Amino acid sequence: MLDRRAGYLEPDRCNAAHLRIAAAAGATLHFNEPVVSWTAADDAVCVETSEGSYVADRLVLSVGARMPQFAKHARLPLTVERQLLFWLEPDVADRRFDAASFPIYLYEYAGDSGFSWCYGFPRLPRGIKAAVMHKGETAADADLVRRSVNDDEVEPLRRALTTLLPDIARAPLRESAVCLFTNTPDSHFVIGVHPANPRVVISSACSGHGYKFASAIGEIQADLVTSGRPRFDLAPFSAARFE
Repeated sequence: MLDRRAGYLEPDRCNAAHLRIAAAAGATLHFNEPVVSWTAADDAVCVETSEGSYVADRLVLSVGARMPQFAKHARLPLTVERQLLFWLEPDVADRRFDAASFPIYLYEYAGDSGFSWCYGFPRLPRGIKAAVMHKGETAADADLVRRSVNDDEVEPLRRALTTLLPDIARAPLRESAVCLFTNTPDSHFVIGVHPANPRVVISSACSGHGYKFASAIGEIQADLVTSGRPRFDLAPFSAARFE
């Protein structure tokens, strides 16, 4: 099926736009300041970072693969899964893979351990992004990100691409990266008030498909920390569903 309305987001540009709008609205942005811990009292929340302490009325925990570490007392059954991303570069003179004519794609195939999904994008500045979505290596927290991609780990992707896109399958590898999925048992989000701390909002565990919803999730976060009344029904994403 070809959906001509489908497309893709460029995360760096989207993130820059979100930050620019936030700053214009009065937000103070801090970077390269790891969070060490947080505590909640009846009247405030305190966050300790590598640079100091911050006290606020509300806290949003949106920490991705660090959620098992920071969502204390929430009893969330989360697993962190290591997925690999690759950027390949066929002959630049071959215009078939340019964004003007080549679609994003997703297909199922018989992989090394059961059925997996292969997906990819047209040629972008970094090259042609492609990946295999399968049950990856898991850990209790985000330590998996410290493991770089081995050269031989691109081979399952090349095998998955061979029958459908052989010219991409043979293309030189330009770049690789580790992506961490923070998964829930039902593969749905966790968005809502912390079950033990009403001043804390949990917003993470997107199970590998959250980024496209970032703008809507951001609006929900703002609702929860201001009016307390989100514009959407969050019952399907409540942490309480795991109890």
